[in-house]
Amino acid sequence: QAHLVESGGGEVQPGGSLKLSCLVSGFPLKKYGLNWYRQVPGKERESVARINIYGTNTTYADSVKGRFTISRDNDKNTVYLQMNNLKAEDTAVYYCNVYFMGMDRWGQGTQVTVSS
Repeated sequence: QAHLVESGGGEVQPGGSLKLSCLVSGFPLKKYGLNWYRQVPGKERESVARINIYGTNTTYADSVKGRFTISRDNDKNTVYLQMNNLKAEDTAVYYCNVYFMGMDRWGQGTQVTVSS
């Protein structure tokens, strides 16, 4: 069974940084690309960043380009999201995601709050 566990969220001031981690188990991470999403209550879940199997290709939402960096360490079964120059509008619950065995798989999410 696939399990994904996010960590690293917290409260920061605008302009601050956080690094999120997604620890994966139950499936071979090295065979799958992964995604980071975020969601604000009452709003649609938004794709933030994607990374391919080898980490050689990444894509980002326009709203985070130049500020966020997705990376992976397959040996540690972990995907990261480095978040720099955070803005108030980045406040959300952040989820990692993988499409595995015909289904989207989600972690429990980690809260990121950006406020002064």
